[in-house]
Amino acid sequence: MEWEVTPSIVPGAIEDVQAQRDERRMSIDAVGISRLKLPVRVEDAGDIQHTVAEVRCAVELPPERRGTHMSRFVALLADEQAPVSSSALPALLAAMAERLEARAAEIEFVFPFFVRKQAPVSGVVSPMDYEVRLSARLWGGVTRTTTQVTVPVTSLCPCSKEISAYGAHNQRSHVNVSVDGTACGIGDLVALVESEASAPLYGLLKRADEKQVTEQAYENPKFVEDMVRDVALRLKARPGIGHFRVEVENFESIHNHSAYAVIESAGSQHE
Repeated sequence: MEWEVTPSIVPGAIEDVQAQRDERRMSIDAVGISRLKLPVRVEDAGDIQHTVAEVRCAVELPPERRGTHMSRFVALLADEQAPVSSSALPALLAAMAERLEARAAEIEFVFPFFVRKQAPVSGVVSPMDYEVRLSARLWGGVTRTTTQVTVPVTSLCPCSKEISAYGAHNQRSHVNVSVDGTACGIGDLVALVESEASAPLYGLLKRADEKQVTEQAYENPKFVEDMVRDVALRLKARPGIGHFRVEVENFESIHNHSAYAVIESAGSQHE
């Protein structure tokens, strides 16, 4: 007769329930924590900026394990001393995979990034905020990093300008740019997008600045199709950039809907 051996329990020890064996034989693609808010230092082009990030991190769980150790994610992030950047994420991800004993892992930081911008005429300086997502994914021994920036800009309708006796309708637009790798920093992406808009936005404008920005937009009308193509062409021409995605949404000022366009480069995303 064979007897099932019950593991000995040390008196006073607390059982590790998460480490129990699971008999359902079903792996989990990603399990971890989300919506964790942390103060972080972000490094971009050699400069350090202090901000607050919302963090999501997860690992693959093999079918024989019941659960992962959630506290290890928080402990790892609490111990991390290096500034957050796209080039620093692979090392952090590797450390997380090792601590959680996982073959696949992913991490994402979402935070506001501030750029101090000078108004075009008065020269007054004010901060502008941009939403940034820095993420990395380890899968099959390969780590892929992605930088995504949401850049608010002004767009002015070429058709409205052509057919209207007075002025033209314009609107605020959001340009979401997602780039794989580390060839383009946050500030670089912001500047690239703003240069292809009808006009950029500013936190503070004097009357002379407002006149300049309004007239700049009027002299540089762009459909949503124009803007998405122009930004995509600029990214395509940048050395070191592989896969990218450009998404533009115009919050129309004379309609109760948005105009929308996307261009995604062929390549590594689905390989």
